[in-house]
Amino acid sequence: MWQKAHGLTLAVYRVSGSFPPEERFGLTSQLRRAVLSVPTNIAEGCGRQAEGDFRRFLEIAAGSASETEYLLVLAGDLGYLPPQAAADLLAQTQEIKRMLTAFTARLRTPC
Repeated sequence: MWQKAHGLTLAVYRVSGSFPPEERFGLTSQLRRAVLSVPTNIAEGCGRQAEGDFRRFLEIAAGSASETEYLLVLAGDLGYLPPQAAADLLAQTQEIKRMLTAFTARLRTPC
């Protein structure tokens, strides 16, 4: 899961470098912060001792993935991303969201 989130982060950093210069402190920055938050929260949560802490960080990662999803839609709608690139990045984001949701649910369920 972390590996997929890391791969998505790398891809978003690459494509967002071609956004218009006037978006440097707007959409580019916001999208990069949102996508970076996904693997960062997974990693931080993994380093916590309590299962409840880990679950909370996974929930934060899922929220950041949702934010990333919207920002990718916006970037596509503004024409900053080619349609196929937007579709691919959205599919990756949605896969990560499903993985986070499933894993978080397993942490809530007693063995």
